[in-house]
Amino acid sequence: MTTSRQDPPTFQWTVPGFGALLLRPLDPDGDAAVVHSWVDDERARFWGMVGHTREQVREVYAYLDSLTTHHAHLLLREGEPVALFQTYQPEHDPLGEHYPVQDGDFGVHLLIAPTTGEPRPGHTAVLIGALLAAVLTDRGVRRIVAEPDSRNEASIARLRRTGFQPGPEVQLEHKRARLLFLAREDAERFCAEVLPAAPVPS
Repeated sequence: MTTSRQDPPTFQWTVPGFGALLLRPLDPDGDAAVVHSWVDDERARFWGMVGHTREQVREVYAYLDSLTTHHAHLLLREGEPVALFQTYQPEHDPLGEHYPVQDGDFGVHLLIAPTTGEPRPGHTAVLIGALLAAVLTDRGVRRIVAEPDSRNEASIARLRRTGFQPGPEVQLEHKRARLLFLAREDAERFCAEVLPAAPVPS
């Protein structure tokens, strides 16, 4: 991950029994169609973009692409997009006004694409592990912060299984959020369990 205006790095892994993973910066123009198909679906209602047009989605991510403190990424498995990942510096985000930001805090949002066919055991864990591993390449990250909608019980439960510890609920502009925190050491432990190796920057 990076906080400079330079494009975030691209990472790749090969996970035995799972396939090749690639994490790259999101292209607001080229990726708008696939991202729109995910965020405009009722299953993604807590993402807050149901009803957006494809052009509105493109505009949102073009704006994010102009920032130095917020980034959007697409995760691909065997060339197919499987997750949308956004990162931000809490001290430069409205969230930072609602909790005491610590040095080394790093904010994340994650949307996993709908799957087809039979669920693959461990699928979500591997995807989360890949995203966390990419974040951890920044040695300045000491704690990862998530802020799902407080009604999104499935997301909160998944984060807790990953090792996130629940914090307070806070009222943001568009939602009431549950803060969750993952210490670097716990993130490293989770990644070691689900990934064969650290990501390779490319």
